[in-house]
Formats: sequence, C-alpha cells, structure tokens
Amino acid sequence: MRLTKLTLMTTAATALALSSLGASADTLRFWTTEEQPERLARQEAMAAEFEAKTGHTVEVIPVTESDLGTRATAAFAAGDLPDVIYHPLQYALPWAEAGILDTDAAADVIEELGVDTFAPGALAMAAIDDGYASVPVDGWTQMIIYRKDLFDAAGLAAPTSYAAVETALAKLHNPPEMYGFVAATKVDENFMSQVLEHVFLANGVSPVGPEGFKLLDVAKTSEVLDFYKAISKASPPGDLYWDQSRTLYFSGNAAMIIWSPFILDELAGLRDSAPPTINDDPTSPELASKTGIVTTFSGPSNPDGAAWGDIRYFGITSDASTDAAEEFVKYSMDEGYTQTLSIAPEGKFPVRRGTAEDPDAFAKAWAELPVGVDRKAALGDLYAQDMIDEIVGGLNVAQRWGVKDGQLALASKMINSQVINRVVREYIDGKVDAATAVAEMNKELGAIE
Repeated sequence: MRLTKLTLMTTAATALALSSLGASADTLRFWTTEEQPERLARQEAMAAEFEAKTGHTVEVIPVTESDLGTRATAAFAAGDLPDVIYHPLQYALPWAEAGILDTDAAADVIEELGVDTFAPGALAMAAIDDGYASVPVDGWTQMIIYRKDLFDAAGLAAPTSYAAVETALAKLHNPPEMYGFVAATKVDENFMSQVLEHVFLANGVSPVGPEGFKLLDVAKTSEVLDFYKAISKASPPGDLYWDQSRTLYFSGNAAMIIWSPFILDELAGLRDSAPPTINDDPTSPELASKTGIVTTFSGPSNPDGAAWGDIRYFGITSDASTDAAEEFVKYSMDEGYTQTLSIAPEGKFPVRRGTAEDPDAFAKAWAELPVGVDRKAALGDLYAQDMIDEIVGGLNVAQRWGVKDGQLALASKMINSQVINRVVREYIDGKVDAATAVAEMNKELGAIE
C-alpha cells in the first residue's frame, strides 16, 4: 500500500514538473517587415538560437510593410495579434493610443536594458507620458554626402550648416565639371519630400504643433526657402531626384548631395548595379575614401541643428505572452543584438550603443559587420572612425515632424500632399516671392485634416 502511494505521489510530482516546464515554454508569433529571403533566414536562425536558450519557440512571420497597418488593426479587432511586431516609427504612438501595444512591457524592457544605453533621439520618438510605446531597434539618419578631399584642399569646414554649405558652393561650384550640389527638385518624388523635411528641421521649422497645424514662421521659413534656392541654383537644370544625385556624385561631378546611408556600400564599389565611375575601376573604394558625411545639420535660426531619422521598433502587443515576449525582445537587443543589426547593417544603425559595462560594444561590433551585395567589406574598413561616429551619432538627435507633438499622422498627410514640394519649386523657379510662398503653404497645409 505504501509503495503504491509513493508511486502515485512520484507520478503526480513528475506530471506536475512536466506541466510546469510546458507552461514555461511559449510559442511566440513575430511579425517582421524584413521579408527578403536572406533577411528572413537570418531572423529564423536567431529564433532558433533563442529557442535553444529559453525553450520558447518563435514563429517568424513576414508581413509586407504596406499591409502592416491594416493587418494589425484587423488582428486587434479579432483578438489575434502576434506577440511582437517589428514596425516603423509611424505606428508607435497611434498603436499605443489604440491599445494595440503593451506600453508597460516596452518600458520594462528599456529600463532593464538601461535607458542610458539607447540613443536619446530614438527613445524620444516613441516616448509617451508614462514610458515608451515600443522598444527602438535600429534606424538610419539622412546624410549630407560631400567630397571631403575637395573641402580639405579648399580649406573648407564640413557642411554642417546652411552657411557652411553656401560657403562651399562659392568655392566649388564650377559646372559642368563640378556642380556644388544636386538638390531634389522633382515635385512628385518622395525623395524631395524627405530632403525638404530634413532642411526644414535643420532650421527648426515644422508645420505642426501640439494642437495640430501650426503656421509656418515667415522669417524662419524664408531662410529655408533662400537656402534651398541656393543649393538648387548650384545644381544641374531639370527635375532632379535620387538617381541624378547619386549618378553625378559617383562620376565625380558633384561636391555635395543628400542621401540615405544605403549609398555607403555603393560608394565603395560593392554593388555592381550602382558602381562609382570616378575612375576606370567600378569596384574601387577610392570615392569612399574621399567622402565625408554630416548627419546633424543646422540653419541660422536653429544652431543646435537636427538629424532626419527613420527608426524601427519592436512592439510588444496587448495580446502577447508578455513575459516570453519581453524575453525575446531583450535577447534581440542584447546578446543577439549584433545579429539583429547584421540583417542589413548599412541601413540598421545601432540605436543601442552598448551596455552599462561596455557603452560602445554594439557600435563597435556594427562597424565590423560586412556590407555590400556583390562584394563584402566592413564599414569600419571603408570609412574612418570619426565618420562612423558621425553615422551612429545622428540618432542621438534624430527628429521627424509631428513626433514630439503627437501629430505624426497629420504631418505625414501634409508631406504626402506634396504641397511643400510644389510651392518650394515655385519659389526656386521665381514664380512667387518668399512671403507669398509661405502664405500659400500655410493656406493649403492648414486645410489638411
């Protein structure tokens, strides 16, 4: 009888132990917009490593970015959200307000990893009253790309301000051999919208405030218009966008352009579809060695300047297995963070620089990750350390219209309307004066809801 009782007790204990083990291991669903096959494979490998470490299975589910908003809304309504979503900046605050995101979980992760280990700008963009909507993962800042060799030879300071750019134009603009700039002037291209937002931010000008639309300041906006006219007049004629910018810089016929960091591997001759033509060797890193970058740019009314940033986040949802989801995000942002960045290093700058013990650990590891398509090399082998520091440092002050005011959605509608593009082009072409241009923008932007 005793033996039978002991056997029953042992069996029950074993069953309880197995039950507890099973309960502690969750299957997480992870939505990612990084759906290219090579990038998916890297994420699935990370998921397998996380499972081996924790017992939690992660199902990596690719979602096309343009479908992300509607899919998340539908899943929320059905009570069937995934556990974690990798998402762009534009969803962070709206999803938090709608209840799609568990903001307490995001704040817990950030606090446990260390608030001071994250780029302040990346955190600020997702900040809410009592914490953070999502956990910043990676990002990039738009850059002024310039011929550092020519600047150095002419005794010019780096183009960190309107004034520095205009000084450089006076010395370097010598068409058609050398254009001082290649400014975006094609009104229906999003590239022009992106470049203009950067230039407006640099001078502290935004069309939105906490209450919604905010009248553009005439004096500050006139400074923006005059600067943009100056760089446009130092550009080739025609409707210009990213293609001409890159082509003319790659051929050695442009002193400055504004571009995204996705140009960094191409500058070094690592991509056959976009080779530098500054010399006879399309695989040469010569142009990269002659290039400098600026991320934080200032106008006369905003001496501290600004960087235009695109940040991506991990959102832990309100339907998540919270503890396991937090564990997955912490893993991806800590011991697995270098692998997270390795998915596409040229466009994934580390928003978490390092740990409390080693504040630059992830920034250093990122600089050693291989970039390129047809050939590979580490950014740290292609560019000087001060340039790497500038690339990463832009995320400290990265901004976008409407984020800090909770008006990102309205700002996005204004950008997408292309009103600013059109009126700026009218000013460049001499069709309106500055005061009329500002009045026209205020009238049309104020009508957008």
